Amino acid sequence: MNKIKILALLLLLGFAACKQKPQTTAAAKTQNKFYYTCSMHPQIHEDHPGNCPICGMKLIKVELTGMSGMTANKITLTATQLQLAGIQTDTVREENVGAEKTLTGTVTTDENTAQELSARIAGRIQQLFVRAIGEKISIGQPVYSIYSEDLQEAEKEYLLAKQQQKVLHNPDVDYQQLISSAEHKLQLWGLSPAQIKALATSGKVSTTTTVLSKVTGTVNEIAVHEGDYVTEGMSILKTQALNNLWVQAQLYANETANYKENDRVSVSFPDLGNQVINGKVEFVNPELSEASKVNLIRISIPNPQGLIQPGMLAYISINNGNNHTLAVPASAVLTDGNGSKVWVKNSDGSFSSKMIKPGNGNQNYVSVISGLNVGDIVVTNGAYLLNSEAIFKNGNDKSMGGMKM
Repeated sequence: MNKIKILALLLLLGFAACKQKPQTTAAAKTQNKFYYTCSMHPQIHEDHPGNCPICGMKLIKVELTGMSGMTANKITLTATQLQLAGIQTDTVREENVGAEKTLTGTVTTDENTAQELSARIAGRIQQLFVRAIGEKISIGQPVYSIYSEDLQEAEKEYLLAKQQQKVLHNPDVDYQQLISSAEHKLQLWGLSPAQIKALATSGKVSTTTTVLSKVTGTVNEIAVHEGDYVTEGMSILKTQALNNLWVQAQLYANETANYKENDRVSVSFPDLGNQVINGKVEFVNPELSEASKVNLIRISIPNPQGLIQPGMLAYISINNGNNHTLAVPASAVLTDGNGSKVWVKNSDGSFSSKMIKPGNGNQNYVSVISGLNVGDIVVTNGAYLLNSEAIFKNGNDKSMGGMKM
C-alpha cells in the first residue's frame, strides 16, 4: 500500500514539473528586450547572435522596446528597425494590370549620340592627352598635338597677311580679304578662334599644334598612338553619350504586331537590385533576321545617374492589354489560408494589416477590388517581416486581418 502511495506521489510531482517547464521558458522569452532574425527569412527568431540556419546570413538584432505601442493590428517600428528591415512603401493608385509579356534584352549605347573626332590635316601625332577608354571629354579639351608642315605653312601665310596689312599700303590689295582667307583655312584645319588670336599676338609659328576636341562624351575607342602618322579624315577617337541608352531584345514574327513605336514599357535590371525605370519603344525592325527569323525591338531609357552600363542584362515588361484600375505592387500582397492582405502605413507612422480582395494582375501589379482606397500607402518591401513580427507577438490570429473585405 505504501509503495502505491509513493508511486502516485512521484507521478504527481513529475506532472507538475512538466507543466511548469514551458511556463518558465515563456516567461524568460517575454523578458527579452530584443531578438535576432534574418532579413531574408524573417520567420527566424533567436535569442542570441549567429547565422541564419536556412541561408547562413548573419542575423540582425531587433529591439523590442520600439514596439511597446503595438496592438493586435498595429506595429510601431523605430528608425533603426525600419532601416534594418528595409521597409519600402508605395502609394495606391490606378495602374495598367492588363496582360503583360517580359522580354530579355541587353543594354547598348545609343548610336544616335555617338560622335567621332577625325584628323583635319595630315601630320605626325606628337602627344596624346586622352589615353584611356572610358575617359570623359568635352568640347574645347586638348586631345592631341600634331606636327604638320602644311599647318605650319598655313600659319605663316596668316602671319604674313597680318604683317603686310601693317607695313604695306597698296590700295589695289585687299589685305583684310587675305587675312580672312588665311584665318578661315586655319579654322578648317582645327584651330580654334582663341588659338588663332594667340598666334596673331605671338607672331611666331610653333613646331607642334594642339588640337582641341570638337565632340563631347565618354571615349569608347582610340584609333591612334603617339608617333603615328595620320592623314586627313583619319579617325582619332570615338565617343558615346551614356545619359541615354538603348535596350535591345528579340521578338518572334507573330509578336511584332503587338508593339509599336512610342509604347511605354517597364525595364528592370538584375544587376541593380531589380531597379525598374520607364522606357519607350523607339524602333521595331521591319525586317526579320534571315538566320534566326526573329525581329529586333529597341527601347530608349534614360540614365541620368550613370548607374546603367552597356552590356547589362535587362528585362522588358510590355503591357499588351489596356486595363487601368486601382492596383498595388505585386510584392505588397501577402496571401495565406486566411486570404490576401497588405500592410498599410498609418498617418502616425505605424503599420497595420488590411485584408483585401485582389483581382487580376500581371507581374508588377495586382488589381484591388475592395479593401483599399486611392492614396493609401502600402508596404512593398519588408511586409513579410512585419507579418512575422505580428505573428511572433500575437500568434497566428485570424483577427489580425484588420478590415473585413
